[in-house]
Amino acid sequence: MKSKTLKNLIVITVISAFSVGTLMAGEMKQDGVMMKHGKMMVMKDGKTMAMKEDMTMSDGTMVMKDGMVKMKDGKAMKMKNGQMVMMDGKMMMMKDGKMMEMNP
Repeated sequence: MKSKTLKNLIVITVISAFSVGTLMAGEMKQDGVMMKHGKMMVMKDGKTMAMKEDMTMSDGTMVMKDGMVKMKDGKAMKMKNGQMVMMDGKMMMMKDGKMMEMNP
């Protein structure tokens, strides 16, 4: 009986660890551009690199290398540290270690 309980506990532990790892990888793998320490960075496929050229997101939002963002409705803003524009044009902000959607 003890070995069956131990076996079930091991199976549950392995499944839980795999599930948490998968969820964390999904959170970390958010493609977009982010202002980090005053520099524009591109996040793609889990990798982060310096932004080398202006980008147009799928909704028409344009993000410049200097951090200027021109929304599809014509509004413009300068990104601040921790702000991110997703590939679909959604604006996000890092708050308490989590990415939160923001209204520009």
